[in-house]
Amino acid sequence: MPKQKAPKKQLKSYKLNHINRTIQEGDAVLMRSSEPGKPSYVARIEAIETGARGSHARVRVRWYYRPEESIGGRRQFHGAKEVFLSDHYDLQSADTIQGKCKVHSFSSYTKLDSVRNDDFFCRFEYNSATGAFNPDRVAVFCKCEMPYNPDDLMVQCEDCSEWDDNRGS
Repeated sequence: MPKQKAPKKQLKSYKLNHINRTIQEGDAVLMRSSEPGKPSYVARIEAIETGARGSHARVRVRWYYRPEESIGGRRQFHGAKEVFLSDHYDLQSADTIQGKCKVHSFSSYTKLDSVRNDDFFCRFEYNSATGAFNPDRVAVFCKCEMPYNPDDLMVQCEDCSEWDDNRGS
């Protein structure tokens, strides 16, 4: 007779002893890359589960992609801390979580007084199979007709109200 698997237990939160932090559904986290020297992955926790006896926690995550990980790659208007919420889900060991981070809306990110290493922003959802973005357009602010990159200083002309990315172009 085959051995039956113990039922999984769903949790709302879980204490990660290796980082001395508690995670819960909806938290954004940094996940260790399997490739040395590669930056941590950014993910949102969708669910937390353990074995019936509380053994080995696993997290169901929804991945954020960095622009260079997307079809089409990084573009001039992508910010250094920009990530896209994807339709890519995985089940990962909670041991691969390196820490919590904060993924801001684009609007709240641009209002931050200072940006920390664990601050990111998201203004698009990303379809990992097709490379499509939602929304598929964003407002342009500059005479170059590119979306706003929060890493670039933008200056608005008082006479014509045109925006310039102040790169001398």
